[in-house]
Order: sequence, then C-alpha cells, then structure tokens
Amino acid sequence: MTTPICDFVRDYASRGGLRLHMPGHKGQGPMGFEALDITEIAGADRLYCARGIIRESERNAERLFGSARTLYSTEGSSLCVRAMLYLALLHARSEGKTPVILAARNAHRTLMTAAALLDLDIRWLYPRKGSLLHCPIGPEDLEEAIRREKPTAVFLTSPDYTGYMQDIAALSGICHAHGLPLLVDNAHGAYLKSLLPDLHPLTLGADLCCDSAHKTLPCLTGAAYLHAAHGAPETFITEAERAMDMFASTSPSYLILQSLDAANRMLDEDLPGRFRECALWTQGLKRRLCEAGWQTAGNEPMKLTIYPKAYGYTGDRLHDMLRARHIECEFSDPDCLVVMPSPGLSEKDKQETEKALFSVPRLPAIAEEPPLPPRAVRACSIREAMTAPRQEIPVKNAVGRILADANAGCPPAVPILTAGEMITDEAVSCFEYYGFETCCVVR
Repeated sequence: MTTPICDFVRDYASRGGLRLHMPGHKGQGPMGFEALDITEIAGADRLYCARGIIRESERNAERLFGSARTLYSTEGSSLCVRAMLYLALLHARSEGKTPVILAARNAHRTLMTAAALLDLDIRWLYPRKGSLLHCPIGPEDLEEAIRREKPTAVFLTSPDYTGYMQDIAALSGICHAHGLPLLVDNAHGAYLKSLLPDLHPLTLGADLCCDSAHKTLPCLTGAAYLHAAHGAPETFITEAERAMDMFASTSPSYLILQSLDAANRMLDEDLPGRFRECALWTQGLKRRLCEAGWQTAGNEPMKLTIYPKAYGYTGDRLHDMLRARHIECEFSDPDCLVVMPSPGLSEKDKQETEKALFSVPRLPAIAEEPPLPPRAVRACSIREAMTAPRQEIPVKNAVGRILADANAGCPPAVPILTAGEMITDEAVSCFEYYGFETCCVVR
C-alpha cells in the first residue's frame, strides 16, 4: 500500500532546500525529527481541503476500514467528537427537527464541551445497575429511552476507558428501526477492525465513529480518524470535511499525518495478525489472573482492567508497586488498575508484566465498595452552566449548587455530574471518595 504523505515529506527533506516557511526551526534542531516537520507547502495538500497526497492516504484508510469516508485528525478523537455532534445537528435540522442527542452516561468530557459550543440538548442513557465504572446499555434500555426522549441521534462510547464494550450490532439495529443515526466514540478501539471476528463499530452498524489511532495503533499522540459508514445519512459524508474544519487548528502536524499514513501500510501487512496475537495474550493473562484470585473486568479483547480489592489492594497501591519495578500503567484509582497492551510490547515486556503481577502477595480482601452514582437533576443547560460566571468552593459546601465544569468524574468512565446539574449529598459523597476537595460551581 502506498504512503504518499511519508514519501512526499522524505523527498522534500532529502533535497535540503532553503526553508523560508514555517516552522521556525527550518528543519534543524536538537530533537532529530525537525526535517520531517513541515507545513502546508506546495504539494503537501491541505487537511480538510484534501485533494492530493492527504486525500490519497485517506482513501487507503477507507479501503482498510470499509468506510464511505475517512478523515484524519491530528488533534485526537476530541476533534472528531465535536465534528460528529455538529454533523448530527446538521442532519436533524435538514429534517426540520430540533437536535436532541441521546447519549450513554459514560461519554467523554468532549461531548459536554461540544454541547456547550453547539448548544445541544443532551439526554442521558443510564445503566439499569448504577456504577461509576461502566455503563452497560441493553437493547430494552435504548428502546425505552428512544420512545421517552424522542432523540434525533444516539451517541455511545464503546469500548470505554475501563474496557467495556456495548452490543453495537443490537443497538444499531434499534437505532435504525427508529430512523436514528448511531454515533460511536470508538477512541479506544481502532484495532478492533483487525480482529476475527471484526468488532469495529462501522462493521456492526454505526453511522459515524471516531478512532484514536494513537491509543492502540503505532501512531503518534493526537492521531485519529473520523469514519462515516456506507449507508449513513448523506450529510455525514458530504459535510464531514467542513465539520472537521470548523473545530480544527489551521496548523496540522505533518509528523502525526505521516504516522497515520505509515500505519496504513502496516495495517495492510502484518499488523492485524500481531493485534490478534496480542489480544490472545491479554485474554490468557486475564484468565490466569482470575485463576490466581484476582478480579478482572471488561470484555474488550486487548485491555486488562483489574479490580484489586479482592486481592487486598487498592488500584493506586498496586500501581505504586508496579512503578517500583519501572512499570507504568494507563490509570489507577482506589478501585481499579487499567493496563493497555499492544503489539508494541516485546516478549520480554510481556514476561516482565506477568512476573510483576504474579509476584504480588495476596492480602485480606478490602471490603469497601465505591459509592453509587447519583441520578442527576438538571438545573440548566450545559451551555448556560459552562458560560456562566463561576467560583471554586469546597465540595463539602457545594450541596444545592450547580456544577459549572464540563464534568466531574473519577474514574474516567461515568461522571459523577456534568455541567448544569445540581450537586446533591450523594454527589458530595462520591467527590470525597475519589479525593475531590473543591469543585467549580455557577456563581
């Protein structure tokens, strides 16, 4: 598979011409990669007005992911989520409807900031069993919520940060039966296309989805995709470029674009097989940890989330023990530890991971459970709360006040509250459990 962006930049760098253009380092500097860091010079194409090498590379990605349209992001999935919500707004208005987004409660904070920018009405999908750690939505939950809330689009996060995946095939069927587009934040699941069976949201019926390539693919931080499916509303395809351009920087990173371009070739060659091998190793490690008495969670194939209290440790304490062995994990809090493997791990890395985990001595279980999340009461819109004058106060004094931040959540799964919601005694208990001492409220 061709790599047109990489080829162009390498050729330009090899010629050693005089750079009377941005960036200011002029292709030289202490980092060693400056020669490959360029701007939108002649022949380099323009992101979000792509007609040359970028568009050629995006077409390669479209073939790999089976999309009708794929656009690159050098600003992560956060940019893509904003664009997705804008496209949902355009689609609703094209049908003469007021946009209403029905979103699973575990949405990333970018959904809240986008809702503030676009003044969107967000209605929440809560799980039947309350939890701050994950947000399982069953087909009957979605069916009931659609009939109650009358949304114009549905937004799901799958996989979530702690490794839980929704049944996208079933949920997309319900959305489409009601004539609703399904938007999926697949930031943690770019690799799912490589598995057997293929578990990527586009394959399972999503109309729009974003993938953070940098989270699981061999790409630089900030690399992401916006995908529109074949059969998606026409607006999602024809207006996708404009939607990204509305929120994006006019100075895209060509280093990140090159990493996306290079990933296409790897995905066309041996990388899918390496993903399958890594997923098998991860599942095997989960199984052996459970046999040894650990408690693991989630159904994502290539993520390991441990609930170590059953083994006598908090997530933070277990993380500190691994750090002492020079192992840094993705996340920890009082209840869980999140480990993110990838094909980038060597066999030695895998052995060291196993050795570290299986050498931890078992202690008496910790009985303390995380508090249940409150069922939030909205006092004002997200936009009103986030644009109002605000003040920071101790959480112990916050009962009855309105949260002004995009969200307040720890772990990064189901937020305790989102902007515009009333702070209750239950919310304060959650804040204190996760170590929040202050919060920002509407003044």
